[in-house]
Amino acid sequence: MPPGTSEQLHYHERAQQVFYILSGTANFEVEGELKTVNANQSIHIKPNTKHRIINDEDADLHFLVISEPKSHGDRVNVP
Repeated sequence: MPPGTSEQLHYHERAQQVFYILSGTANFEVEGELKTVNANQSIHIKPNTKHRIINDEDADLHFLVISEPKSHGDRVNVP
């Protein structure tokens, strides 16, 4: 994820997600609260939880995201 980028705030009705940070520092907005996740750390996002990942750093952010069940077609963007 390039520096200075972020996802749109959203949630998944069925899918839970785990983000594992490979390199860099990720900031997550989770239900209006900011959480910082560093390399070799993870965060679990439960279904129906408003969230987005943000890269405020000067370097690329590399991470894995695992969704269960799959999140394709299960994303609801929040305006």
